[in-house]
Amino acid sequence: MGSSGRWIIWTLCACFAARQKTALRVTMRESSLEVVRRDSVLLPCSFFTSADFSSLNVIWTLAPFSSPKAPVQVIVFDHGQVIKNPSLTGRVHFTGLPFSADIMLNDTQVSDGGIYRCMVNNPPDTADPGVGELLLSVLEPPSLPVCEWDGAIDMGGSVRLSCSVEEGVPTPKIRWKKVNPEEISLPINMEGELSGSVQIVNVSSQTSGLYRCSATNVLGTENCYVNLAIYNTAPDSPSGVLPGVLITLVMSLVLLALLVLILWLHRTGQDGRGSRRDRKAEEECYNEICYTPSLMKRSFV
Repeated sequence: MGSSGRWIIWTLCACFAARQKTALRVTMRESSLEVVRRDSVLLPCSFFTSADFSSLNVIWTLAPFSSPKAPVQVIVFDHGQVIKNPSLTGRVHFTGLPFSADIMLNDTQVSDGGIYRCMVNNPPDTADPGVGELLLSVLEPPSLPVCEWDGAIDMGGSVRLSCSVEEGVPTPKIRWKKVNPEEISLPINMEGELSGSVQIVNVSSQTSGLYRCSATNVLGTENCYVNLAIYNTAPDSPSGVLPGVLITLVMSLVLLALLVLILWLHRTGQDGRGSRRDRKAEEECYNEICYTPSLMKRSFV
């Protein structure tokens, strides 16, 4: 064999050796996925290797949104043995080993959202690259918001309407509206991502009505309501003075009528007693001889 033949063989061996060293490749068929809370989702991870699977090692990790710098192991396949994170027992499993590293995640929770990494090793192959990533978002409809109000509901007072929601992914958008007797959108002051309030100053009778807070994201809307009734109790307002004057006048008339009745009864009682005394005296004179000493004296002088 000539030198040219040896050169060809050496080149083929070098190419084959180089291919052997870079044979294992990991690819993610999806870069991001969304799933509704409590549903199931397949996290895909494909790999190619030229070696047998006796030394296959697959590791899935999660860097959750809540703590992206503290990744945790989700599930591991190492030399034929499967090891699961205790908090995910019963909810995660491999679906295609040893030919794929896909995993199924069941009964998803909001805490399952984050960046998942699939790492595959299969000696003597070397990985190029041996890691794939995908972003998982677990969606959740808004929870029922809580509506509250505080402040003075008298004329001219100030009222604060507040609304808060505990859950929802994506973060629910909070809106306030007056819906009765007419629909009016109200400016809202956001107090964090999940709560907002409306400040109403110098309230009047037109402020009375039904108010609605809505929490909305891509999965739906939840509402809560506040019914405001503004009272006119200001002492210097004409509508507040007039009832007071009328009540005072009625009470004065009642007292005057009682006084007249008492005087009339007293007078009637005295007249009755005088008449009874006169009738008694007449009866005594009728039965006896009545005389007046002064008249008797003048008659005999």
